[in-house]
Amino acid sequence: MTSADQGAAPARSAEELIAEYDAERPARHLTGRLAIVVGAIALGVSLYALYVVFNPMSVLPYRMSFLAAVLPLTFLAYRPGLPRWLTRRRAEAAAAQPDGAPPVTRRDVPGVSDWVLAALSLAVCAYPLFGFDDFIRRTFEPSTLDLVMGAGCLLLVLEATRRTVGPILPGICVAFLAYAYYGGYLPVDSVLGHRGYGIERIVVQLYMGTEGLFGVPLDVAATYIVLFTIYGAVLEYSGAGAFFVNISFAAFRRSAAAPGRTVTLAGFLLGTVSGSGTATAVSLGSVAWPILRRAGYPREHGGGILAAAGIGAILSPPTLGAAAFIIAEYLKVSYLTVLLYATVPTVLYYLGIILAVEIDARRFGTHGVEMETGSAWRLLGRFGYHFSSLVAIVVLMAFGVSPFRAVVYATVLAFLLSFLDREHRLGPRRAAQALSAGTLGVLPVAATTAAAGVIVAMVTLTGLGLKASRIIVDLAGGHLALTALVAALAVLLLGLAVPVTASFIIAAVIIGPALQTLGVPPDAAYMFIFYYAVLSEVTPPTALAAVAAAAITGGNAFRTMMMTWKYTLPAFLVPFAFVLAPAGRALLLQAPLPEVLMALAVSAVAVAALAAATGGWMVRRAGWPERVLAAGAAVALLFLEPVSVVAGLALLAVALLVHLALRRPVPVQGTQKGT
Repeated sequence: MTSADQGAAPARSAEELIAEYDAERPARHLTGRLAIVVGAIALGVSLYALYVVFNPMSVLPYRMSFLAAVLPLTFLAYRPGLPRWLTRRRAEAAAAQPDGAPPVTRRDVPGVSDWVLAALSLAVCAYPLFGFDDFIRRTFEPSTLDLVMGAGCLLLVLEATRRTVGPILPGICVAFLAYAYYGGYLPVDSVLGHRGYGIERIVVQLYMGTEGLFGVPLDVAATYIVLFTIYGAVLEYSGAGAFFVNISFAAFRRSAAAPGRTVTLAGFLLGTVSGSGTATAVSLGSVAWPILRRAGYPREHGGGILAAAGIGAILSPPTLGAAAFIIAEYLKVSYLTVLLYATVPTVLYYLGIILAVEIDARRFGTHGVEMETGSAWRLLGRFGYHFSSLVAIVVLMAFGVSPFRAVVYATVLAFLLSFLDREHRLGPRRAAQALSAGTLGVLPVAATTAAAGVIVAMVTLTGLGLKASRIIVDLAGGHLALTALVAALAVLLLGLAVPVTASFIIAAVIIGPALQTLGVPPDAAYMFIFYYAVLSEVTPPTALAAVAAAAITGGNAFRTMMMTWKYTLPAFLVPFAFVLAPAGRALLLQAPLPEVLMALAVSAVAVAALAAATGGWMVRRAGWPERVLAAGAAVALLFLEPVSVVAGLALLAVALLVHLALRRPVPVQGTQKGT
């Protein structure tokens, strides 16, 4: 990047933008001895998680010990609360620092209350481990101390969740707890009525078994996710993140669409390290937006590309979002199987973005930009080894290695290969920092999954899942298409308020049964929910990734949301193919190869038709008549039934004929460039 580009970068740092717009709250900036202590504890947790991979222990004791380790860290690493006005004040203070580093304030040092909460969280989580067998036997007759410890653990988990992801998810947990307690007061003939449960029964459900706080969601965080955050941290410290951005910029450098393609590829690669759609969009945007601006992209369209590329990383193998690991646990399938489910939809997602980029290059008359990155082949030859650990994960799982061991082996491989780069070699100090960062990265997910376990436990206890599914099906009149539409809207609305992992878990236990009641296979139902949980991050009116991208480009936030929605629209429609047609399971690779190839080809045509409809371009600028016809063709094709496919192809042919017949003039390049 040129010095001019660097000077044009936004005044606010990427770290501050992530802190303000990411679904997860920013952690403290610890320094001095306290940073060393917290880092040492986090290092110990990472080593413990790696040790358990090769020396398995009983499920429940491990979950309890893991929460006993990460919950105290959460109270030390996260502030009691950080309003946005304070975030902006810290950003202004950081800008005044000579090196731009965030200033250390009293809020960045844990207070007495933080230390007390950390000690209490250690006590309540570790309590069952002392005399564990007796603790389990007391499940049917808990002691007063058991109930006190259980209630304390619940309150501390909710507070940790509030600190890391905000107050909405704890509020939802409280609502489910209230429903379990007060549900007995509802009319007997009410759909939602139940017998009602006392505090003792609720605490036992939450604290003294494999459901609730120590349920499957926390298990996923303590096994899959912590290992992948460690792997991502090792990749980042070994220089993989910088390489992925550089190779993307070097790969496309001459054509008019090259800047857009570059951002798309870089977002996909960088997401394997980041694991967060918003963080990926911001990290990429701070580097890529000056290039997009020089290429001729308007602010809102550039922000839309950044947000769409960032969110796509969560949907893409080999390191999907945390919800993908929960899918594997719920379906009792391997993580490799979930990766296979996501393969074709990922291809269609990025096909839609690439086609939109190509259209925009023609609409706005964009042009290639020279970038000082060196030869792509030279970069690949020198640093291409960073790809090897990503490939190793998939290859090892294909040969039957468990995902836990596969990611550990890939982490070791990334560590060893780091010594090929003198600048990023992982000596003892940097290796310890990477392992510590891996545990610190899992803290918000651990708190979220523990809190989500509260919801799952109350749904199981009260039978709310089946009751809610009956309400959803009745609301849709028993029609699968309407039920899927209601389910999609419900997941999107839920995702506006809580992080992706939590929204998936809640929707899986409440909305999943509604889809399965109407004959949708479990894998298709869960993947449908997963995609809409992720896409909630680019759905107006919140769309945090788009808002963060707009903060970088200086564009209008709402218009940036709409541009992001345009780029990601195929991802909103493709999941309906999973559930509305038997042939849709071919998109999840759950069909013979000929059917998979046919479904992929038809869906690709549908995505192209949709890109033409939303982008307003076919051979030249397209008007509303052919755009409407192309949109209808896309919807018909995505049903994947023979009759609908023929109808869709016919509509698309008519749209093209109308387009050619109208012979609209091609606009002069640059006349639609915008601001």
